[in-house]
Amino acid sequence: MNVPVGHDKNADQIAYWNGPGGQRWSDRQASQDVLLGPVSQTLIARAGVEPGERVLDVGCGCGSTSIVLALAVAPAGFVLGVDISAPMLERARQVAPAELPLDFVLADATVYPFHPKTFDLLISRFGVMFFADPVLSFANLRRALRPSGRVAFACWREPRENPWMMAPLQAVYQHVPRLPQVGPEEPGPFAFASEERVQRILRDAGYSDIALERCDLSLDIAIGGGLEAAVRGAFEIGPASRALEGHSAETRARAMDSVREALKPFVRGDRVELAGSTWIVTARPG
Repeated sequence: MNVPVGHDKNADQIAYWNGPGGQRWSDRQASQDVLLGPVSQTLIARAGVEPGERVLDVGCGCGSTSIVLALAVAPAGFVLGVDISAPMLERARQVAPAELPLDFVLADATVYPFHPKTFDLLISRFGVMFFADPVLSFANLRRALRPSGRVAFACWREPRENPWMMAPLQAVYQHVPRLPQVGPEEPGPFAFASEERVQRILRDAGYSDIALERCDLSLDIAIGGGLEAAVRGAFEIGPASRALEGHSAETRARAMDSVREALKPFVRGDRVELAGSTWIVTARPG
């Protein structure tokens, strides 16, 4: 499998997203698109996408946001989806309609030589928190923006504000050791939880008019499939699944019982609704 040429500090992320982790996300593409649909809708609305614009979708994954963006800018516009994960981009190319003004590139956005000043909008749904050197990455991305361009991205707020991820993990921790502690500025899903840090990164990378809008959500982690679907989902993807890697079938079975009990209070018919919270970040170059 091809992997992108990347910045040395991003090597661990490139390895992860081109291994079993990236394949799991690719396999669950349809479910994850439904789960994160409310975030995508809010983000794209805040970005104010217009027909004819050129859009750079960073960390585009399996391409769902790129496809929506391409529909919005067609026929005269263009969307370039960028990701480091070959399995996820393979899925993106499979699901993207051929007639859309859309292309994908396997690349590390920290170092990829984008054509200067060619994009009107830089957008990302949870794709920018994994940069090892985010100032360097955002500076490279800024060069791809026109002077009149703009930025809009979504990132998760603090873990305690996101029980949809943390409740299954805490249940699993009754049976397995905790995952290694991740520092607040290390790459990961919560790396941009701090408003002050996000402001600092973007300022140092050459952006202005920086604003963060809190967006609270109710996410159906069962995706309409009931309690057992929610439990399966927690075991297939996310921090709970990572904590269980390498453990025995017996341990996994006990952990599954604990996750099921932890999620029962959140069942609403076929839905299992837990809270989530993001920042919607906007900025401009210069």
